[in-house]
Amino acid sequence: MNAFTIKDLELLSGIKAHTIRIWEQRYSFLKPQRTDTNIRYYTNDELKTVLNIALLNKYGFKISHIDRMSYPEMKDKIVSLSQSQAQQERAINELIHHMVDMKIEDFEALLDIHISARGIEKTITQIIFPFLERIGILWLTNHINPAQEHLVTNVIRQKLIVGIEGVGTHITSNKSMLLFLPEGEHHELGLLFMYYLLKTRGVKVIYLGANVPLKDVEFVANLKKPTYLYTHLTAVAQNFNFEKFLINAHHRFFDGKLIVSGLLTQQYKKKVPSNISFKKSLGEVMEYLATL
Repeated sequence: MNAFTIKDLELLSGIKAHTIRIWEQRYSFLKPQRTDTNIRYYTNDELKTVLNIALLNKYGFKISHIDRMSYPEMKDKIVSLSQSQAQQERAINELIHHMVDMKIEDFEALLDIHISARGIEKTITQIIFPFLERIGILWLTNHINPAQEHLVTNVIRQKLIVGIEGVGTHITSNKSMLLFLPEGEHHELGLLFMYYLLKTRGVKVIYLGANVPLKDVEFVANLKKPTYLYTHLTAVAQNFNFEKFLINAHHRFFDGKLIVSGLLTQQYKKKVPSNISFKKSLGEVMEYLATL
């Protein structure tokens, strides 16, 4: 069982910690325990309760009304939400539920249902990526068990690889892209998703994968002459120096164009070298792809 802080609940549910404290005082659905130093912590079940309540409250149910619901009634109300955005958020919550309970077969089955109904690309953009964004914050602070991370990311990785292998398109492009993750970066899902998106658009992909030294990237780039290079940075090693990486990449790929996406691009405040461009969100990545 995980022990979640009130900040974890805020990040995962979108409900401010101040509001969660008010709910604790006024209603009966949250009863946090406390550490020896009097800090609140919450169980898996309480996390799931907050996620359910936040979803119902967002789509029109008053907290006082939700407080009187039994758990089966709450689940029925959530299933009855008809708005497409509510259904997407419900799916994300269900993935989180299965993850914290280590119900990996249920996690995979839910993904399969959505892939069958929506297709792989919509499932990834509408459900998987928002799910990863929400729990990714906790991976960086080690509140999600590493075993849970490995289990769910491996399931998602398998779905992406199947999607890549199954792409059939009549679109052709004269552009090519070399995809890699630098040394210290092992989170491959964003890069695999880019592989899928590029392949559906007829772009030739040279896929080097994770934890690749820049000298090896340079060697392949000089040999294959890709139109662009691309990397996605999620949670690199602690000793990873982003500024040093950018300067090194600038000198090694001075006659090329490197696109960088991921969390680190949102935090970087210094000037970006001229032959490197940032894509700070999934929306920006999708806009860029539309130009290829």
